[in-house]
Amino acid sequence: MKTETNLKGHGAAFVTILIWGTTFISTKVLLRTFTPIEILFIRFTIGYFALWCVCPRRLNLCQKKEEWYFAAAGLCGVTLYYLFENIALTFTLASNVGVIISVAPFFTVIFSCIFLHSGRPNIRFFAGFLIALAGIFMISFSSESALKLSPAGDILAIAAAVIWAAYSTITKK
Repeated sequence: MKTETNLKGHGAAFVTILIWGTTFISTKVLLRTFTPIEILFIRFTIGYFALWCVCPRRLNLCQKKEEWYFAAAGLCGVTLYYLFENIALTFTLASNVGVIISVAPFFTVIFSCIFLHSGRPNIRFFAGFLIALAGIFMISFSSESALKLSPAGDILAIAAAVIWAAYSTITKK
């Protein structure tokens, strides 16, 4: 039974990674026709209706404080993250944004230590992070493509990663 649950979890994670990984390229293509804010609005609308189809009833919150957490998470995780990512893609390559966004877990750990008072990350975290980052870097910048820095786009992508870390920390809370 546990193996079946693990398999479903790994399958869901794979589908999520597949979809998430294609968003950088698809957004870059959409930017030929739409503005970053239009893409954000369309993505938000599709997401809202998809969630409403899955769970059409209103969420009952236990405390008023929870409503502020949900509002902050929505602001960070939906609005600001995707806005910064979309604008970053107007200035830099999708591969740059993909690599830069992959540092979000690093910022999430830092935020968790500061705001949630979780334990300090150990050497395994840093080793795993560096190995994953190296793999993403090698895939994104193969011999056929070159790293082209664009300060405005790259800084916006870093800001998006920090905002995603804030979202992740808020949702943990």
